[in-house]
Amino acid sequence: MKLLIGLGSCGIAAGGLKVKEAFCELSGLNPGLDLVIADTGCMGMCYKEPMVEVIDDNGFGTVYGGVTPEIAKEIFEKHILGGVPAEEYAVAKSDGSGEESSFIFKQRRIVLARCGKINPESIDEAIAMDAYKGLEKALKSMTPEEVIAEVLASGVKGRGGAGFPTGLKWKFAAAEKADQKYIICSADEGDPGAFMDRSVLEGDPHSVIEGLAIGGYAIGASEGYIYARAEYPIAIKRLQIAIAQAEERGFLGDNILGTGFSFHLHIKQGAGAFVCGEETALIASIEGQRGMPRMRPPYPANKGLFGKPSNINNVETLANIGWIIRNGADKFAAIGTEKSKGTKVFALAGKIKRGGLVEIPIGLTIRDVVFGIGGGTVSGKPFKAVQLGGPSGGCIPAELVDTVIDYDTLNATGAIMGSGGMIVMDEDNCMVDIARYFLNFTQSESCGKCTFCKIGTKRMLEILERITKGEGVEGDIEKLEYLADQIRRNSLCGLGQTAPNPVLTTLRYFRSEYEAHIRDKKCPSHQCKALIKYEIDPEKCIGCTACAKKCPVNAIEGKLKDVHSIDQAKCIKCGTCLSSCKFGAISVD
Repeated sequence: MKLLIGLGSCGIAAGGLKVKEAFCELSGLNPGLDLVIADTGCMGMCYKEPMVEVIDDNGFGTVYGGVTPEIAKEIFEKHILGGVPAEEYAVAKSDGSGEESSFIFKQRRIVLARCGKINPESIDEAIAMDAYKGLEKALKSMTPEEVIAEVLASGVKGRGGAGFPTGLKWKFAAAEKADQKYIICSADEGDPGAFMDRSVLEGDPHSVIEGLAIGGYAIGASEGYIYARAEYPIAIKRLQIAIAQAEERGFLGDNILGTGFSFHLHIKQGAGAFVCGEETALIASIEGQRGMPRMRPPYPANKGLFGKPSNINNVETLANIGWIIRNGADKFAAIGTEKSKGTKVFALAGKIKRGGLVEIPIGLTIRDVVFGIGGGTVSGKPFKAVQLGGPSGGCIPAELVDTVIDYDTLNATGAIMGSGGMIVMDEDNCMVDIARYFLNFTQSESCGKCTFCKIGTKRMLEILERITKGEGVEGDIEKLEYLADQIRRNSLCGLGQTAPNPVLTTLRYFRSEYEAHIRDKKCPSHQCKALIKYEIDPEKCIGCTACAKKCPVNAIEGKLKDVHSIDQAKCIKCGTCLSSCKFGAISVD
């Protein structure tokens, strides 16, 4: 029997290490027990962390969620010792049963196939699930040209946001003649609410290493870099272990698998600059320079890292490569839509009932993901919008919930596929404030090199801040649209060119909210503090004092059993009174 404990960042943050200690202690008290306790990465159901899976001798798995040390004891006694699953804590099983099974079984896992199934620090477990078979096939039975042709035929596009055909990118780099070439993995995941790359690196670092080695062989690169943000310490640690293991087993280093191909891999830790997701800024950072984009051409394929031909792919793109080479381009191309092939990993976040990591076949709808997999809004309130593509993406409204998730269709809405962040919003979200939030992020992350991005986003942010404070004036919407157009057309890199997207899509689909803020000085969603007021209904207030006790600034006055009132001069509009009142006596105007 085997016990897997989810110890990705989410599992550890939720208390997974204490759960592991509990199981290890219980196992130690039963020395004759045939039980293997192993760490694994994120199982995907972050909303149910800490998670464990018990796999019996027949390979049947039972997944438990919300496990505490106390619950661990019950699971151990009932399932490990007694052989009967602790049904009250089970969330999914191998046969598709369980209250949360739809979260797992509506997915199609390629990139995440080994995540949550193997110990990420054990190369033997990765190999047992086909790791490095694609590399072996490529090196021993395919020429570099044939590898590139296979990747081209698969139709896989860059999963970092741009959606450029990966095989074509490799073809450009391969065509360059040089004494040294480089292949780089961008793991500089900086989108708010995104954790796809981190989870892959924490759960299955060998998939990325294999993709890099295959890519190095295809383009003629003998050196590779993984550029990972330093805020991912667990991912970096597991990458370091995986690289050392791959070198020991002959999958990295000199004369790999006796084929004469040599490939060495290095890790470069970034300082968390969002702009370093742009490939020329990333290259500058690896070189030890300030991470700032440069003009193109020349493109990295011609003149990249240290002035040599280079290729850059993101984590998810590279994690697909081993599977494609191992199984064939046709099998990958059979998944997805006509122009967008394969699967896509999304990080479900925001006001979603089942937040976590999912991998779906491209071609499902937003409804399929938000409701079929994610379970709808956690509040139970009407779904309002989803932010796709992070700060570079846009907000898609509820009326477009049946939009197909593929590159072209999403682009037509004004959003983008992006790297895979999917932030769900309900009716309580103010779309003007959402636009302000994302623009504040991109404005803060601007490297300052070009005026349109540095100054233009600042002016847009100032307008949005005025609007949310009730100081908007007629003409502000037109100014936002004008500035957005100028920034998109004249910024140097993708950060500036896409920074206005959240503003433009909210203007496109939620223009009435902007108008309400400007003309009526009202926030329809009751979120902008300067535009709302909390009041107590004397007909409903029974004087229980619950709101007065909870108010952090003592703005509520009234004696026990007397009608209370709110001192508007003191009120900071935190909403604590509203959430503490059980009688519906407090309203927001």
